[in-house]
Amino acid sequence: MTKVLLAGAQRFEPTIGPALAALGVAGRVALVTAGWQEREAEDEELAAHLGGDTVNLRLHERADQVFAADAGLRAAHRKRQRVLRHKQDFYRIRLEHELEANHVIRQRTAPAEILAEEERTSTLAIRILDDFHLGQCARIHREFDEAHRPLERPHVARHREEIAAALEGTVALAIAGGHVASLLNRLELFGIAELLRDQVVVAWSAGAMAIATRVILFHDAPPQGPGASEILDRGLGIVRGALPFPQPETRLRLGDPERVGVLARRFAPSLCLAMPARSTLAIEGQRVLATEGVSVLGEDGSVSPLAADTPLPSTERA
Repeated sequence: MTKVLLAGAQRFEPTIGPALAALGVAGRVALVTAGWQEREAEDEELAAHLGGDTVNLRLHERADQVFAADAGLRAAHRKRQRVLRHKQDFYRIRLEHELEANHVIRQRTAPAEILAEEERTSTLAIRILDDFHLGQCARIHREFDEAHRPLERPHVARHREEIAAALEGTVALAIAGGHVASLLNRLELFGIAELLRDQVVVAWSAGAMAIATRVILFHDAPPQGPGASEILDRGLGIVRGALPFPQPETRLRLGDPERVGVLARRFAPSLCLAMPARSTLAIEGQRVLATEGVSVLGEDGSVSPLAADTPLPSTERA
């Protein structure tokens, strides 16, 4: 059973080194910094924080090498990403209308039982739309895998062998943040989840988002106007029953019970977890081993500390 350590943003206040030590994890750590894209190799500060005994798996660089050598896979991958972007655009159009309808319904005056029923119906419509979009993403990935079998292609297979060799002797895999779509693509291209043995998985920011069952893009107050939290795609599914929301101090209106409640009800039974800087959460299976600074978004709009004995749901809609 994989142990997982989730953490808040690490750039200014790194905490994963002491958190790993508290779990009794000591030894070589494999790094994934593919979300940093062209800055992937600039891992000196991270490596120093982890004691210096690290190996960077260089997934972004390896993907560039694969696509340069395999024109057929490169073209198919670009086509798939283009289709996914179109699907995301149409999903977003429908989602914004459903969320606006939910907000309007909650402002109406009517007997309490009628309002409650209508709000549940509105939330159900949002959940159905989310699930439909996630199903479309899964179908597109499945069709791509069946048609092109990326893990069996020689250039991908060679890099996977090198990655597997690099993982030998490591005690943990640390997945940094950055550009979440790029990070997720590289993790999936090389089938990283399937190469893990008994390593502890450490992830923060976009890395934490990528290892859940679904990746949610969110910002309650983006510069371009009102934000609508949207599902980007399936995640690796290493963490189940919990959806991490990093940098909530700048990206979520935690003081707005309506927005908090809608988010929590929308993704229930999974727990929506606000993970600010310096927060950590250690999980083994569905059991919370330790937690610091993590909050649970409640379906009633509350925001409360996550207790160490809180069980994570074993089933979810993913």
